[in-house]
Amino acid sequence: MSGTVRGAGVVVTGAGGGIGAALARRFAAEGARVVVNDLDEARIGGLAEEIGAVVVAGDASRTLDAVRDALDGTVDVYCANAGLASPGDVFAEEEVWAAAWDVNVMAHVRAARALLPGWLERGAGRFVSTASAAGLLTMIGAAPYSVTKHGVVAFAEWLSLTYRHRGVKVHAICPQGVRTDMLTAAGSAGELVLAPTAIEPEAVADALFDAMAEDRFLVLPHPEVAGFYRARADDTDHWLGGMNHLQRKWEESGGA
Repeated sequence: MSGTVRGAGVVVTGAGGGIGAALARRFAAEGARVVVNDLDEARIGGLAEEIGAVVVAGDASRTLDAVRDALDGTVDVYCANAGLASPGDVFAEEEVWAAAWDVNVMAHVRAARALLPGWLERGAGRFVSTASAAGLLTMIGAAPYSVTKHGVVAFAEWLSLTYRHRGVKVHAICPQGVRTDMLTAAGSAGELVLAPTAIEPEAVADALFDAMAEDRFLVLPHPEVAGFYRARADDTDHWLGGMNHLQRKWEESGGA
């Protein structure tokens, strides 16, 4: 991918750590011009200095003009990586659901609205959505997260099927456990389901670059997720029964 990425203008939101920082480092190593974004400027200052990136701090949904200016007017690759873990069940407060929807879904929609006119005019652009295996499957103990990550995947699918013939490439990153602050925030459910097979953020960046080289929509850093996804479609009731077994195991361990 070095020939495609070298010199490209790349934006990575949620770059203050974890997957976002790993993506920013990988794009910079491949010769891209990188803008790193996070709500907290202190979290990205050191990274920007390390990789020669430009810092644009603030709400990712409201900094599109600033990141475009930082890249001389052209964004070639947009990595919509910022997200909220949002644990909780159906009784989670309305504010929790609203925040998860705004950050995990609507931030992607707003970015696409801003970027698509230019991409369609020149017939090229790449949108990378950091979703989750929870967006293809689900996650116990995290209703707002699971539902909104399904929304992320659905929106990315819609972008791809609508604009791929006009030069817009879309990728949905759907890992299981990744050793980040978000895994820690998943609590005992994350320890039960995600921690045993958790990978480093750099492996997610590697998986994205493999998918870009193959022009593949789904980015599965845990390849076994493809089998779980097929099982979910082939025999949904059996799959739900298996997930309910996990739910009961979690409850018996005192997790709910």
